[in-house]
Amino acid sequence: MKYRKRPVVIEAWKIKNVTLEDLLPTWVVNAIMTHQFNEQGDGYSIATLEGKMHAEVGDYLIKGIHGELYPCKPDIFKQTYDLLD
Repeated sequence: MKYRKRPVVIEAWKIKNVTLEDLLPTWVVNAIMTHQFNEQGDGYSIATLEGKMHAEVGDYLIKGIHGELYPCKPDIFKQTYDLLD
């Protein structure tokens, strides 16, 4: 059997070293405030539905259709998602 992934609209933010001057999406700020997204020594820790996952600067933080968070490597992100206006 073959399956095709259903098209869904997600929100994503490319992870970078954040400064006080940066304007972050509200959902990223909420993730930081609720400790779902934390700086961790050599990168970032993200609380996902599958448990804690690691992300690095340059990876994408994705908010899924139910508000869940997960990281995605840039090459996979570019192959999977298109920018909507």
